Amino acid sequence: MMRSAIILPVIFALGAVAVSSVFIVDERKQALVLQFGQVKQEVKEPGLGFKVPFIQDVVYYEDRILGLPTQPIEVTPADDRRLVVDAFARWRIVNLVQFRQAVGAGGEDTARQRLDRIINAAIREVMGGVPSTAVLSEDRTALMNRIRDLARRESGSLGVEVIDVRLTRTDLPEQNLEATFARMRAERQREAADEIARGNEAAQRVRASADREVVEVTSEARKNAEITRGEADAERNAIYAEAFGQDPEFFAFSRSLTSYERSLQGANSSIVMAPDSEFFNYLNSVQAPGAGAETVAPVPGQ
Repeated sequence: MMRSAIILPVIFALGAVAVSSVFIVDERKQALVLQFGQVKQEVKEPGLGFKVPFIQDVVYYEDRILGLPTQPIEVTPADDRRLVVDAFARWRIVNLVQFRQAVGAGGEDTARQRLDRIINAAIREVMGGVPSTAVLSEDRTALMNRIRDLARRESGSLGVEVIDVRLTRTDLPEQNLEATFARMRAERQREAADEIARGNEAAQRVRASADREVVEVTSEARKNAEITRGEADAERNAIYAEAFGQDPEFFAFSRSLTSYERSLQGANSSIVMAPDSEFFNYLNSVQAPGAGAETVAPVPGQ
């Protein structure tokens, strides 16, 4: 019984020592074995590893490619046109011992902060030597490769490799953006005013041409109408003259009847005049046109 009471704690202690001396490295990780802060072993292959229990510690780091979205910064290209730029970088740890020495216990978080500063500095340096048109163009591959190469050289002391840098946004600052939009609106309004002015000018030309054509057509029509009317009047006068020449007495009689008809139009028309008036020349005529010397008796009371 006494032996069991002694052996069981020993077995548990040995088991705890054995468990604490074994560690597992995942295939997505790499590890460093530290003893009092000093690197004793670097483990980059997945599987089981061993360490001195209670004295040595194991620190794990990512073995995969990591992403880093940088903070937006304001840059000034060569043409002094300010831009707001941010980027996305991909990086990985290539020298684990150097990485530990560079960032200490902060690990990957400290590395991200330092990489953010390095990449932002590279962006400012590269973009400061090119015009804004190169930054805003669709083909920026060469520009991004220059930023990547510069950031890769500067971050080599951290034990990491910058694999790629991509510019995700290149915009004008808010105040510049409003000014640019205002200029664009003014330019479009000026173009619209020019188009309206040209349209009004063209419409005025069309209206003037139409008015001139109306005047010309109207004048031509009036001229033709006057010519036709004159020809008709001349023909009418010729007919009257011919008729008058053939029988002047009958022509005068016909004209008198027409005059009577026009004078007595209406339901209650009346005429008061002397019986010997020329108006009644044919009513009191002694001899009607075409008749002999027969005398027409005057109407009593006339």
